[in-house]
Amino acid sequence: MDPIKRLCAAMDEGIDAALITSGPNRFYFTGMTSSAGTLFITREKAYFLIDFRYIEKARDTVKNCEVVLQDDLMGQLGELILHHQVKTVGIENRYMTISAFEGFSGGLPAEVLRDGRLQSAIDALREVKTPEEIAHLQRAQDLTDEAFRFILPYIKPGVSEQDLILELGVYMERHGSENRDINMIAISGKKTSLPHGRADTKKIESGDFVMFDMGFVIGGYHADMTRTVAVGKVSDEQRKVYATVLEAQRRALEAVRAGVPCAEVDRVARDYIDGAGYRGCFGHNLGHSVGIEVHEDPRLGPASKAVLKAGGCVTIEPGIYLAGRFGVRIEDMVIVTEDGCDDLTHSDKSLIIL
Repeated sequence: MDPIKRLCAAMDEGIDAALITSGPNRFYFTGMTSSAGTLFITREKAYFLIDFRYIEKARDTVKNCEVVLQDDLMGQLGELILHHQVKTVGIENRYMTISAFEGFSGGLPAEVLRDGRLQSAIDALREVKTPEEIAHLQRAQDLTDEAFRFILPYIKPGVSEQDLILELGVYMERHGSENRDINMIAISGKKTSLPHGRADTKKIESGDFVMFDMGFVIGGYHADMTRTVAVGKVSDEQRKVYATVLEAQRRALEAVRAGVPCAEVDRVARDYIDGAGYRGCFGHNLGHSVGIEVHEDPRLGPASKAVLKAGGCVTIEPGIYLAGRFGVRIEDMVIVTEDGCDDLTHSDKSLIIL
């Protein structure tokens, strides 16, 4: 079913219309990527208001609602509200700023709701992926696996982290990734104790761990994978940490299935890491949902109240980070099923020593 129709079916009966202004949700409902545009969905009809810069593209791309050239957004929205006799308008309260809300609330002839009901309906739709979405995610991950195999021969002493980022970025661009920001991690040595460390001119040395966090974007959908490899040699403790993270991930993957609380999956990995003597060294959530944004809800962490749903796409990425020394993270992206999960990630997880 068309996502706009699915949203209308899922919207609380107290919401007459939906106002969508965020880039991710504009894309989700219309299939069009742009830096502007307003989607207004009533129970009877949907409209996409867009300025002159994107109007030609919108008319070619957007097929599930009427495309309107925007010249006076508030006035045009007001006319649509009156035409459809809209009394209440739901907003994306996770994305909309306070100033934008105040502008819409004061400028539209309807009550603008900020209670989260529309956001919850959108989140529920986006959490469960359609077969088409899963195909995009799988293709993105397949290309990410290929990129990982591509970069391995480049990892050697004397090569800088920035060199690795540049090689990966060029490879991903040439092979069709839609992520122009080249937003990925390639860090080495002591910096691997920083979960979101940034690449710089540091040269790789023998004995370093090198951590990659990367992912293609295909059809608007992200892959997300982390692998940690070693260069030249490893210490006994490096081996132990790597083996602990790998086993924690294996146990967590076995715990994934529809109906299981997200916090429970996190607990399986965290308890194993704590019991191995690394309590306090795994300071982030076990994972998160992935889709048209690389970090979506629900999150898999100790504070999560969510339950996994069949068709959800989540990461399983335990890590151990020893401050000032080194860290290890291993991340796979999986589709939740009724009786387990389908792992979309196929890159080698054994300890690779280059």
